[in-house]
Amino acid sequence: MVTRLLAYCLEHEEGIAFTAGISSVDEPAVLVRDLTGRVTAWIEVGAPDASRLHFGSKLADRTVVYTHRDPAKVALQWAGKTIHEADRIPLRSFDPGFIDGAAGALERRNTLTVSVTERQLYLEINGVHLSSALHEQPVHG
Repeated sequence: MVTRLLAYCLEHEEGIAFTAGISSVDEPAVLVRDLTGRVTAWIEVGAPDASRLHFGSKLADRTVVYTHRDPAKVALQWAGKTIHEADRIPLRSFDPGFIDGAAGALERRNTLTVSVTERQLYLEINGVHLSSALHEQPVHG
């Protein structure tokens, strides 16, 4: 949930919306639609399978993946699989322990502040201050 929320915040633009998430087989965790309803950004969270990335990359103008897992292990599962324009899909991750720390600060009701400066993410949740570098590598299909 924290990774999904951060993906939403970091990708925020007009037309962004949460989807049904993991219960949806034909939508990513977050997507962006223009005023005509066309999907302009396909934003996955976690470790989606190659077929979802392939579909999203063909459908949307841009595709991105945010993961709380080891990005090298996530990318390894896509090795040798067909992913449309995989070299244009960034795989973004956070420092080890960052997402767990953020999840540990969550309460029933939350106050959240997010800021990014030079690829460094600063997060305050309910008075707890956390930071992480924003790591990025290509998906490579």
